[in-house]
Amino acid sequence: MPMPTGPAGPHNNADVTFASMMIEHHKGAIAMADLAPSRADSDQVKQLAAKIKAAQAPEIDQMSDWLAAWAPDTDMNGMPLTKTSASPTSSDMGSMPGMDHGTGHGDTGGSASSGAAMPGMMTEQQMQQLTAAKGAAFDKLFLQMMIAHHQGAIDMAKTEQADGANPSALKLANSIITSQTAEITTMQDLLKTL
Repeated sequence: MPMPTGPAGPHNNADVTFASMMIEHHKGAIAMADLAPSRADSDQVKQLAAKIKAAQAPEIDQMSDWLAAWAPDTDMNGMPLTKTSASPTSSDMGSMPGMDHGTGHGDTGGSASSGAAMPGMMTEQQMQQLTAAKGAAFDKLFLQMMIAHHQGAIDMAKTEQADGANPSALKLANSIITSQTAEITTMQDLLKTL
């Protein structure tokens, strides 16, 4: 089903935060999925990785289009393209996507220990561990990390459902919850077979 590209209807800060953070979150999932063809042993893991990439790449494009329309004078992270005001405060920095900088706050438990990391995002060290793994060890690690990553996306989508205003963003949040919950079940079942 083609995704609508326009940001129909009103939007608020929660919608902008959801889109900008989910873009970065999806990029993380795609980076993980890109490792599977050359490292996974299981054809099911390879197929799942391809499915995740195929679903999330168009969503990145869709959310990028929304951000361009909602905040044309900002980058994908919601930062002004031209500096016209004082630097962001430390409280602003804590909610910015990608502000983890390897501090170890991103964990595989699907929740962050500080506001600086997005839920479920892998640390650089975890990505290096996944990159180094091959065969059955990769399969197990990929599934464990992607389950945590998906749970983080579901948590972000639930926040959008609670606080967002844009009908298209709310529809995408619902779709993410539905599809990624199903994928978590699939991954949990696959883990039992390894």
